Amino acid sequence: MSDPRAHIMPVYAPPSEVFVRGEGVNLITEEGDSYLDFVAGIAVSSLGHSHPKLVEVLQEQAGNLWHLSNMFRVRAGEELADKMCARTFADRVFFTNSGTEAVECALKAARKYHWSKGNDDRIEFITFTGAFHGRSLGAINAGGNPKYLEGFGPAIEGFRQLEWGDHEALKEAVTDKTCAVFVEPVQGEGGVRAMPEECLTGLRKLCDETGTLLIYDEVQCGMGRTGKLFAHEWAENAQPDIMCVAKGVGGGFPFGACLMTEEVGLPMQPGSHGSTYGGNPLAMAVGNAVWDIISDEEFLAEVRRVAGTVSQGLKSLADSHADKVDGVTGKGLLTGLKLKSAPKPVQNACREKGLLVGVAGNNVLRLAPPLIIEDGDVRKAVSVMDEALSEWEMEG
Repeated sequence: MSDPRAHIMPVYAPPSEVFVRGEGVNLITEEGDSYLDFVAGIAVSSLGHSHPKLVEVLQEQAGNLWHLSNMFRVRAGEELADKMCARTFADRVFFTNSGTEAVECALKAARKYHWSKGNDDRIEFITFTGAFHGRSLGAINAGGNPKYLEGFGPAIEGFRQLEWGDHEALKEAVTDKTCAVFVEPVQGEGGVRAMPEECLTGLRKLCDETGTLLIYDEVQCGMGRTGKLFAHEWAENAQPDIMCVAKGVGGGFPFGACLMTEEVGLPMQPGSHGSTYGGNPLAMAVGNAVWDIISDEEFLAEVRRVAGTVSQGLKSLADSHADKVDGVTGKGLLTGLKLKSAPKPVQNACREKGLLVGVAGNNVLRLAPPLIIEDGDVRKAVSVMDEALSEWEMEG
């Protein structure tokens, strides 16, 4: 029998387990083995697996209408855009299928805004080391990771990357050619690093002083993951001009959005951007349900409470394994352990013991569980990580 994976492009290297069903915070394999899921499809399955409300609205919509394209109105999309704008800084929303597409929309909108003001030479984006903004050509140039850029031709003009956390370099870098500062309030792939709240406030002030736009990539850290609806809300006076969201907003259904102010969105008129599938009826039905659940303040308060339980558990692991753990990193339910060596062996050991966790950067064991986890799930996860760390023999 031929290898069933033979025709899949080998850009990923998944383990051997094949999951066929999900129930809440657990995934079940073909053999019936259950795994506690603290990956959540890389912060996507925000309400866990097979959430009854999401299943209900998706099945109902599937029986009515799947696709129209943006040639026609989608009532549920208009409703969701109204909800997003009522709850955030934004006045305009463009719906996409992914975070990468939301990023591309943001880059185009930012340049179009300055062009509309007669500043067509303001095309430079300032980004930061450790950033991840997606896999399209524009997004990998924004992220600046040499590994992701290799083999895809010369760097695209207009992206300047600064060292994460170097405030003086940032102040010097912003010029009359700068289009926007583009940042993740909490980096995911770069090592689960949270930008201090005062730095977000400082970014807003700097952008106001220089006429530069501020773009947040909240694809991974947004939609309740840090205990606020969006991560930048922890800071005062730090609202962006443009924000990219995806992952958790769809609860597992492919869906993203680019939000922006009226002033920035005004130049984006018919013909300036588009998406055949973006804002389709299926995604909008699910998106409304996810938004209604997660935007509720009682839900967010519970996320903050259980995030505190996770933080306590991770700190206890850092204390008891001080020879192997450098500390706890991240914010809310986008968090992890910073290890003193590559985290893959610990990740694999956790999986063998029935716990799914991720990795980030060079040495972070990343946790991004469904937002519906309970204290019992946290205790189980901490126990498994404790065992895995105890058995781990670091190289070198």
